Amino acid sequence: MSGSTEVLNHQQVSNRIERISWQIFEEFSGEKEVILTGIADRGYLLAEKIFKHLQEISDIEVKISKLSFDKDNALDSEYSLNPAVELENANIVLVDDVLKSGGTLIYGVRYFLNFRIKSMKTVVLVDRNHKRYPVKADFKGLSLSTSMQEHVSVEIEKEPLSVTVS
Repeated sequence: MSGSTEVLNHQQVSNRIERISWQIFEEFSGEKEVILTGIADRGYLLAEKIFKHLQEISDIEVKISKLSFDKDNALDSEYSLNPAVELENANIVLVDDVLKSGGTLIYGVRYFLNFRIKSMKTVVLVDRNHKRYPVKADFKGLSLSTSMQEHVSVEIEKEPLSVTVS
């Protein structure tokens, strides 16, 4: 891809995913269960990688699900959680790949306001620091100052993993 700059290579992305997994483990070490919920599609792919690490390092029961909705029309969108999991009194970790304006993450959080959850934390691999909404990432792999015209690409579907800016 011409005009793009790699800001995180495969090893750096892997290290950040591992570090985020440890942070989640530390945050919820006294809990019996955590539900990792990835926002479709790349947020879910990141959640799968975190899930794998948590399985290796923790005895906490970790469940994983995918939250799907129309990001361009979130207010009128149908939301689906697949597989459906019990959310009453649950510890939720909402995962997305990039936090730009905060819209996708805040609409993801909005879904869980319909339930009496115990706690919620948010995870992003890249925080671009352009928030329009009052939402933050509790755990993030990288804070990256970019212009609004720049595009951040996260390659998380297949290896090598990477983050590039163009």
